[in-house]
Amino acid sequence: MQDPQHAYRLLADAVLLLHFAVVVFVVGGLIAIFLGNAKDWLWVNSPAFRIAHVLAIGVVVVQSWLGLLCPLTILESWLREQAGEAVYAASFVEHWVQRVLYYEAPQWVFALAYTVFGLLVAAAWWYFPPRKHSRHGHASGA
Repeated sequence: MQDPQHAYRLLADAVLLLHFAVVVFVVGGLIAIFLGNAKDWLWVNSPAFRIAHVLAIGVVVVQSWLGLLCPLTILESWLREQAGEAVYAASFVEHWVQRVLYYEAPQWVFALAYTVFGLLVAAAWWYFPPRKHSRHGHASGA
């Protein structure tokens, strides 16, 4: 039988990958919205994609305003602790920005950055509103 700590480590790594995917979705999603509208990609304005995107950044912004850590950060840290590994001393993004860029900033800087990013998402929502498309690729009701 495998060491239980190994299972916790694998689960923590899976949560880390999921968390990274969410960050890529939020950041890459906004890039895709702007680029996709310039290139007439219909999927970037689909209601499902746009609602998921605005909800994702909305959760991040609200958590930062409330000074809360992301549940994925909390779960990963708990799993790493169970595995006997070091845990984050800050949020997921703070930890990896510091680790990758060797940059430290107070929590309010990240809250401000998330808020500005959230405002960019809101501007994209207004400037490029979600649209349902018919089977033939034309915007319905337009």
